[in-house]
Amino acid sequence: MLTTLQTAYSDTRAADLAWALGREPLPALAVLDLELAGARLQMRLLGASHQVLLEEKSGACSETVACIPGSRTPLPLGVSKRLGEWEYEFAARVETLSEGSFAGRAQELLALVADHPHGLAGTFPGSPHAFTAMLAQRTEGQVRWHTWHAYPQEGQLVVTRTRMGLRKPAAAL
Repeated sequence: MLTTLQTAYSDTRAADLAWALGREPLPALAVLDLELAGARLQMRLLGASHQVLLEEKSGACSETVACIPGSRTPLPLGVSKRLGEWEYEFAARVETLSEGSFAGRAQELLALVADHPHGLAGTFPGSPHAFTAMLAQRTEGQVRWHTWHAYPQEGQLVVTRTRMGLRKPAAAL
C-alpha cells in the first residue's frame, strides 16, 4: 500500500532517529494490519518514523524507530534481546548515496513495497524521494520486517531489519 502522508516532513535528519522497545502506540499517519499465520502485526507510519506492534499467543512487542523527544537511546547498529519466549534481533545501517543513486534507490524501494500485500509506504508532499516504507513477512516460524527511512536532503537512507522468533530450547549435553 502506497499513500501520501498528509503532514509536513519534520523528522529531517537520520541522526535524530532513536530506537525503543515497549512503547505504547503513538499517533499514526498510516496503518496496515496484517495476520501472518497466527501473529497479528500492525505496521504504523509516524511520519519519517515507524512503529510495529506484534501480538501472538506467546506475547506482545512494540518496536519504535522515531525522533523521540527526551530519548537517550540512539539508533543502534544491532540489538539482540530475549523477550519472554521470544528472541528479538534488530539491525540498522545508514546508506549515503549520491543524488542520482538516491533517486533510483527510492523509486526501486517504493515500487517493491507499494503493491506488496504486506507492504506499507508513505511519501511526503513536496518531495517524491522523502518516504518511509515497511515490508513484513513470516517464514519458518519467525516474523520479520524491514524498514526504509529516506532523507533526500542528506542523501541518506536508514535501513532496518527485525526478526522475532520463539526461543529454541537449549540442547541437552
